[in-house]
Amino acid sequence: MDSVLHTTGRFGPRTLLITAAAVPLTGWAVHAVTLYKQIAAKEKDPLTGLLLRDAYTARARRLLARRDDLAVVMVDADRFKEINDRFGHAAGDAVLAAFGARLTAWAGPRASVGRLGGDEFAVVVQVTAARLEQRLAQLVRMLHTPVVLEDGRTVDVAASVGAAATGVLATRDLTALQRAADAALYDGKHTGRAVLATAQHRTVPSVNGRREGRPGTAVWGRAA
Repeated sequence: MDSVLHTTGRFGPRTLLITAAAVPLTGWAVHAVTLYKQIAAKEKDPLTGLLLRDAYTARARRLLARRDDLAVVMVDADRFKEINDRFGHAAGDAVLAAFGARLTAWAGPRASVGRLGGDEFAVVVQVTAARLEQRLAQLVRMLHTPVVLEDGRTVDVAASVGAAATGVLATRDLTALQRAADAALYDGKHTGRAVLATAQHRTVPSVNGRREGRPGTAVWGRAA
């Protein structure tokens, strides 16, 4: 008992006050971490780990405002319904998760990578004009690599890719770039090639940029 009293006296009331104050601070720190995790969970798609539409859009606009040499890339998984019908929805989920991982690996940590819904994805990534062709061809190859399921079955996959570069279209407006990239994507739908948007794609009179058969496009990748 004397030992306890002596220890208390040695530290003094100020030390005890600081120690007592640290307890609720620790509680707030735990609360802050929990809150951060909850916010992050609302921002990310639980299946693919990619940003959901609103979070993707906010980050994409920040990138467009601050950096040069950016490209907006739109991606659609090809024949995704056929995969679900043939292999089951669990296999479809595995394909989407694989696409999410591949897009993340391709774009890198400084990009904005989002799942817009269903089998549609979008990326805003910094890439120079000199490297854009090579990078898009690399992405096509990655998205055409078969997915191996947990039970050992292999699923052949493919994706349509359209891209719009800020330098080519002379704009940093995310809506305009996505519209052009989406229109370019549909020019190359099911071809196994990435299509880079031209100025023509900005004026496509369509809903959500979705119209087929635009002339005058550049395509990169491998044949279907």
